[in-house]
Amino acid sequence: MSVKPRLAVTMGDPAGIGAEVAVKAFQQASIYADANPFVLGSEACLKLAMSAAGIDLPLKVRRSVAELESIAGVIELIEPVEFSMDQHVYGQVSAAAGRAAVGYFETAVKMALAGDIQGVVTCPINKEAVHAAGFIGDIGHQEILARMTGSKLTATMLMTEGLKVAHLSTHKSLIEAARYVTKPVLVEKLRLTSEHMTTWMGRKPKIAVAALNPHGGEGGMLGREEIDEITPAVMAACAEGMNVVGPYPADSVFYRAVAGEFDAVLALYHDQGHIAIKMHNFEESITATMGIPFVRTSVDHGTAFDIAGQNRADAQGLGRALEAATAMLNGRLA
Repeated sequence: MSVKPRLAVTMGDPAGIGAEVAVKAFQQASIYADANPFVLGSEACLKLAMSAAGIDLPLKVRRSVAELESIAGVIELIEPVEFSMDQHVYGQVSAAAGRAAVGYFETAVKMALAGDIQGVVTCPINKEAVHAAGFIGDIGHQEILARMTGSKLTATMLMTEGLKVAHLSTHKSLIEAARYVTKPVLVEKLRLTSEHMTTWMGRKPKIAVAALNPHGGEGGMLGREEIDEITPAVMAACAEGMNVVGPYPADSVFYRAVAGEFDAVLALYHDQGHIAIKMHNFEESITATMGIPFVRTSVDHGTAFDIAGQNRADAQGLGRALEAATAMLNGRLA
């Protein structure tokens, strides 16, 4: 891009660590080098977080994107949802906090769809709070994105230094996730992953597919999914021109990816991919959403209610999510 992209950072649940990691991340000069970030959240929460963390950064409230000045070292804030600090309790699920968190994120999505910003970077929301606020169908960010963008197919990719993992499914029970492993779904997700990674990286990626069953099914003795669904999907993807290999047993494929053999791994259910990423480098791991018409990255941790308000939150993930969003927009994601 010829100009710095404008990135909205959504504060997430006010009862969690979102405000704290936001103010800590905005201390880092590196986040301003290639982007113009600002926050969608609560002025009172950000001030409280700065006070607890001993941070003294200028905080400027703007009424709209048009008023943003993009000044390095200044936290610029748009407060799209009124949140009363009378209702604020760290670490407590509340409908008010859930409503605010969804409001921050929905505002960011609307801005992105209107072309006012180039990317969205999210701090964590709490699923119970979102549900309490009446958003019954919105389990998390990805479901809200699907609803607002009208995207028919979305997928999550987790990233950390040396490892990228796309997910066939995320918010499904284990038994439902296993039933979801079918050739058509696999080919769709491989196509989505290959297309997005080609854009983000500036080249075609090599993608390995993890096996579902132990030892890759042992020729059908431990399950036939590899024979009946996964291998045919890999062959179909290759026939379309994608660089896809596998399936490889899950107990070795992630090690091989970290060693540099693959650009990414397609995991077949939530924990298969999440455990690998978090064991490898939890602190700097982030999430990206595929299948939507703009860049969205996120921290890979939750609201951390148990440490909220205690100045113990690590902001590395948010810093990395900002850097990744900028790299993706410029086609140079490493």
